[in-house]
Amino acid sequence: MEIKEKVLDVLKGADKPLKAGEIAEVAAIDKKEVDKAIKVLKTEGIIDSPKRCFYSVKEA
Repeated sequence: MEIKEKVLDVLKGADKPLKAGEIAEVAAIDKKEVDKAIKVLKTEGIIDSPKRCFYSVKEA
């Protein structure tokens, strides 16, 4: 599974927006990798940042 997909899975399973560090902890990935994936997912418009440094999947 690609890191981007792991990050998305963690966010989809979360009941609240998460910080990159929390995503890294749950997915057992290095935070730097999570940061890269978040940047790509934000650019693609898949995730949102409801408040600074917190991320969630965009509502359809």
